Amino acid sequence: MKNEEPIKRKKSRWEMPDTYVILFLVLFVGFIATFIIPSGAFDRETVDGVEMVIPNTFQQTEGETLGLLDLFNAIQTGMIQSADIIFMILFTGGMFEIIERSGALRGVINRAVRLTRGNEFWLIAIVSTIFALAGAVGAVANAVIAFVVVGVIIARTLKLDPIVAVAITFGANFAGFSVGFINPYTLGIAQDIADLPIFSGAALRIVVFILILGLTIWYTWRYAKKIMENPTESLMGVYEDDDDNTGGLDDPFTTRHKLLLTFVVLCLGFFVYASTQLGWTINHMSAFFVFIALGSGIIAGMHYNSIAGTFLEGTRKLVYGAMIVGLARSVIVILEDGAIIDTIVYALSVPLENLAPVLSAIGMFVSNSLLNFLVNSGSGQAMIAMPLLTPLADMIGVTRQVAVQSYQFGDGLTNLIFPTSGILMASLAVAKVPYAKWLRWVFPLFLIWLVIAIVTLIVAVVINWGPM
Repeated sequence: MKNEEPIKRKKSRWEMPDTYVILFLVLFVGFIATFIIPSGAFDRETVDGVEMVIPNTFQQTEGETLGLLDLFNAIQTGMIQSADIIFMILFTGGMFEIIERSGALRGVINRAVRLTRGNEFWLIAIVSTIFALAGAVGAVANAVIAFVVVGVIIARTLKLDPIVAVAITFGANFAGFSVGFINPYTLGIAQDIADLPIFSGAALRIVVFILILGLTIWYTWRYAKKIMENPTESLMGVYEDDDDNTGGLDDPFTTRHKLLLTFVVLCLGFFVYASTQLGWTINHMSAFFVFIALGSGIIAGMHYNSIAGTFLEGTRKLVYGAMIVGLARSVIVILEDGAIIDTIVYALSVPLENLAPVLSAIGMFVSNSLLNFLVNSGSGQAMIAMPLLTPLADMIGVTRQVAVQSYQFGDGLTNLIFPTSGILMASLAVAKVPYAKWLRWVFPLFLIWLVIAIVTLIVAVVINWGPM
């Protein structure tokens, strides 16, 4: 009898689409939507220099019919409109490449790892708590992108993977941002529009903050511990000793390192102050990162040619992720060109008028979550949503405080998963985490946050939550 040859199976051609492919498909769906959804617009007014939607003024308009060239032109326009974020990401890469090459970050993090050896949980918990508090008080929002590299160094030193790096920085930051009990850019603006005392209702928000942060730390540590026990549990593969020249735990932490890190911390601290008190923008951040890079290179004793070359090497590493931000913005551009964003906002608000108070509150949350796909600026979404939600809350019998929190949850939670979030895509780019891998890891955590948000809104309606 002849020996049977093994059956050759056809290799599947399917593989997970690249992030660029996913975003282009989203862009194409938005393009098709402009032919299906009628154009419309709300009237707007400018109050204290801020443009606001006037409730009950929606009307259909004659929209421009887009052509195929408009689809591709939206990519170019999205890149231009996102130029400030794109260059901020590139300059972040250049700055941290210089700091990383100096050995200062590795030195201080290695010292922290040695101090917490056997109790790595506390290192992850403390770092996560710091970033969560920074998000809750509005001290760090877009700026979290710059700190993802710190998460990368920590994850690398602990032999974890890049997902952990994003989780303990970006993820923790938005655990706090989603509640934002003293955030002037989201809660402050929303409560001002709703005519509520600024930062009122803090007691319940702090309780929810502690709950969300605690579960986020638990979820992150659960994954990190699995990797420590068995590296094959990683969704991406762990960092190796020789990856990116990281060195080991015995790397020295010299006086020069201490001076460099003191300089960087003081600079970043001043930037946080300038962002909240002096009105500094992303453009200021980008310029300041060049200043920090130059100062760090000088303190590290690097040759001027080495400073320039190292900075450019750092920017080169983040080109892939920086361009993603522009492509994500192009989705909004195509919807704006088709004049259908206001139509979508109006369609989201209409069903809420006929629901019971509890369901209306949840409906507000869902509507704002969907709106966050289109408008992922916290303050920008407040300007669009709160003038609509405030009178709606009065009509359906829920407090304005509930309406504000519905907006906050809708604006914050979905930043974990929506690819149109420039901060998310930039953070993933810095850590070199594919969007599909991140989504697979973070989606169960997002569902946990979702349940907490819904339960919070139900309790808030039941207790008739008002200013406190």
